[in-house]
Amino acid sequence: MEFKGAMGGLYRITEWISRIAFSNILWALCSVPFLFMAVTKMIMLGSGAGGPNEQITLNWALGILAPFTVFPATAALFTVVRKWVMGNTDVSTFRTFFQGYKENYLKSMLGGAIYTLLFVVMYVDVTVYMTQMANFRIVGILMLVLMIILFVSMFNFFSIVVHYQMTFKEVVTNSILLTIARPIRVFSTLIGSAVLAYIGLRYTVLYAICIPTLISMLAFFNFYATYNKLQEQVEKKKQEEELAALEAAEREAEDDLDEDEEDEDEENDKRPQTDLTKR
Repeated sequence: MEFKGAMGGLYRITEWISRIAFSNILWALCSVPFLFMAVTKMIMLGSGAGGPNEQITLNWALGILAPFTVFPATAALFTVVRKWVMGNTDVSTFRTFFQGYKENYLKSMLGGAIYTLLFVVMYVDVTVYMTQMANFRIVGILMLVLMIILFVSMFNFFSIVVHYQMTFKEVVTNSILLTIARPIRVFSTLIGSAVLAYIGLRYTVLYAICIPTLISMLAFFNFYATYNKLQEQVEKKKQEEELAALEAAEREAEDDLDEDEEDEDEENDKRPQTDLTKR
């Protein structure tokens, strides 16, 4: 049954709210161990409970759990939002989510291990250069910029994992190259994610309902726009190459025709003249 008018609009709004909330719940359930440690760490920081040893232990737990939980869950979430952004909104959220979870688990887990390691190294470098080595603060700022670029490339990593059939090395390489090659899209993804994260901090319940899914939708929307742009450029270049090849073939055919005509004229010149006045 299809509703029209105001009822139809209200129905579509509630349908989208339920889709987003359900996919967000699935992501949270698959990320429970990591989220539990993250919430525990935030509570301890906010209340001042626990000492440095406890904080270090939680950091280690977060770093170990992230590749095995939150990264595969995020890849599965990107599998769902990919369908939505591409216009296929009638798919089963549950089936699509766990299908993406299963298919992309290994790549997302390996990518999570690499990204986590890089984030840890860069975080330590930023902390050391910014707080303990004032003369090298510019290096800390540079590392901070690189860490932000790495963070945004993570969105491209998930988008490429669910959209292309590539080897793991190709996925990582292309995610970084795409981030560097399209700075405007990088900037818009970063700003949009920051705004959504800030809203989530003001209204914490939104993290449980929609914030991760909305950030994933924004990231894949920008990626898909970039993908379509690149496809248009490839098609345009292909058409230009085909047109150039056609023009070259036509010129070659004209040159061959001119050579044939010249050869025919030379043969006519060499042919003996017939005396038409002979009786």
